[in-house]
Amino acid sequence: MIKKVGVIGSGEVGETLADGFLKHGYEVMRGSREPQKLGDWKKKAGAKAQTGDFGQTAKFGEVVVIAVKGTAAESAVKLCGNALDGKIVIDANNPIADAPPVNGVLTFFTGPNDSLMERLQKLAPKAKFVKAFSCVGAGLMINPKLPSKPSMFICGDDSAAKEEVKAILTKFGWETEDMGGVLSARAIEPLCVLWCLPGFLSNDWAHAFKVLR
Repeated sequence: MIKKVGVIGSGEVGETLADGFLKHGYEVMRGSREPQKLGDWKKKAGAKAQTGDFGQTAKFGEVVVIAVKGTAAESAVKLCGNALDGKIVIDANNPIADAPPVNGVLTFFTGPNDSLMERLQKLAPKAKFVKAFSCVGAGLMINPKLPSKPSMFICGDDSAAKEEVKAILTKFGWETEDMGGVLSARAIEPLCVLWCLPGFLSNDWAHAFKVLR
């Protein structure tokens, strides 16, 4: 049973996921290039919370979450070194470019036949990457209060790793839709653009995707 989770990222998504894992009984280390920036979070989070740099956090976690700005994701994986080898790595990132949205539409730095997840998997080929948490905002990631359970789209090449992530998602109040291997991130990552449109156009951020059958 997984007990230790490393969450790499000092922003809102990293904090939300770290708090979510703590809420559900996991031990959590949160990683930053400057761990001292997380001092206030550590005090607030309690005894099961630790902080460290990227390498320490990757080494600590049985599961490692990468939740950083998309343009920093490849650098973050490189800074983890071989500490990600053999680990389940939840990729919560999207390849959002450093540019403002145009008519509510975000710009990606990847193309239609590429994805950020594929790039990260190539950088750490011995890690078991699973895409998750990329198609919804931070405010709804943990046990969202919606009329029905929303769908979280995942993908990755390791079936056992996806089953572990599915178990986490079930605890966090989600139904899981497995979209296949790493290549499927080319379809999942753009859902971020679609999810953000009602927010940018109408200030409506309280929604999630749902697959109906």
